[in-house]
Amino acid sequence: MSQHVQSPQLNRALGLFTTTMLVIGSVVGSGIFKNPASMAALVQSPELLMLVWVVAGIVTCFGALTIAEVAGLIPATGGQYEYFRVIYGDTTAFIYGWAFFIVIQTGSIASITYVFAYYLNSLFPLWTLPDSVVQSYSVALPFGTIYPLGEIGIKIATASAIIILTIINIVGVREGGRVQNLLTVSKIAAILFLVVAAFVFGNGSISHFTTSAVENVPVGMALMTALVITLNKALWAYDGWNTVTAVAGETHNPQKTIPRALLLGSLSILGIYIVINLAYLYVLDVSALAASESVAADVARVALGPWGLTFVALAVIISTLGTSNGTILQSARIFYAMAVDGLFFKHARTIHPTFRSPSGALISQCVWSCVLVFSGTFDMLTEMLIFVSWGFYGLAAAGVFILRKRMPDAPRPYRTWGYPIVPAIFIAFAAAFLVFSLYSDYQQWKIGKELGTDPILNSVYGLILLATSIPAYMLFRRSNRQGKHMKDVGH
Repeated sequence: MSQHVQSPQLNRALGLFTTTMLVIGSVVGSGIFKNPASMAALVQSPELLMLVWVVAGIVTCFGALTIAEVAGLIPATGGQYEYFRVIYGDTTAFIYGWAFFIVIQTGSIASITYVFAYYLNSLFPLWTLPDSVVQSYSVALPFGTIYPLGEIGIKIATASAIIILTIINIVGVREGGRVQNLLTVSKIAAILFLVVAAFVFGNGSISHFTTSAVENVPVGMALMTALVITLNKALWAYDGWNTVTAVAGETHNPQKTIPRALLLGSLSILGIYIVINLAYLYVLDVSALAASESVAADVARVALGPWGLTFVALAVIISTLGTSNGTILQSARIFYAMAVDGLFFKHARTIHPTFRSPSGALISQCVWSCVLVFSGTFDMLTEMLIFVSWGFYGLAAAGVFILRKRMPDAPRPYRTWGYPIVPAIFIAFAAAFLVFSLYSDYQQWKIGKELGTDPILNSVYGLILLATSIPAYMLFRRSNRQGKHMKDVGH
């Protein structure tokens, strides 16, 4: 008598608190400790700086309000990949998932964890190689030269952290979630401590909130360009809020839990970003903020004295580890879902028989992230595809209208607040952001040419990288058909 052996299934172990921590932890990384300085340098106005942070936060909340309805309607592992598959079909879903794997999420894991290692190096200097050795093993590429052995100690520490976090998540989603809770709570506590210290011991002034720079305030089209670039930086700091949808298959009552986590997490991030930027501006006026190389370190030095730099280094280490862990945990589920559909490497659909985690997808993600670390191209590649991410955000939001028409009677645990105005505003913003990003990118490229540099048109390279999904899709489809044919022959 034959006995049917059931394949291992993913473990439903995540609740509302952990999924909310995943939203917050996957978004709040190193950017908030450094980006405000470059943003202030662009707009030279505290009001405009805060306006950009608030607008980016509200747009993010509008996106969360919109995507939450789709998340409740399609509570499947894979998140937006599954949404695109249901709404637009396999091709669009694969293009999205491939972009996530080849650059967007693996590049984020590499760049975020690299910041962790960089600040670790500031506390404990890591190993380096002589320049002659680094130069000897350089590799020339169409968009520049890479140096795999450059900053080798930082790269080894980065890759080691990615591997350790991947192992923790292979051991189980519950364990990965616990690590995420610990790191995110510690991150929030560190940020709030810095905010309180800035207001209590920073010897600042509330006049900084309304005093613009005396000179260099952009006007006209220069102001528009500055606002677009500044908004791009702010949106990058908010990016990752929707990745939690990928763990729906491992969440208790995902129809209600995922939408609630999206809303609670997005609102919490908006609040965190507002208070810490106000703390920065209280201690430093906008001119000092714009001139700062590390705004959090400068504010901490004023508020906490000699220990300020150490505190900020530890805060960034905790913050980036939390962001990296959250990204590793969630993103692998997208690649697992693709593999189950036969649209990714077969190994990625492996579920660990003991820990019931998508171990194959986690390993694939880890390997490619480490390759990007040693290539040193992760920041460049991620910048090339950041505007593509907003194209996908707009498509996902448009899915609310499509599903309302296609599945009017389907049960919806959550219905988008402010429909149809809120999703329409979000879609319009995504479209406008794409257009202005392309224009801003072209303007920067033109200025670089005039100055005699060799600038890169990030948007064009981003589209080229995205185009690699087409031959990859054809190869996976062909491999999937051949595999099914062999099974049929075997029967």
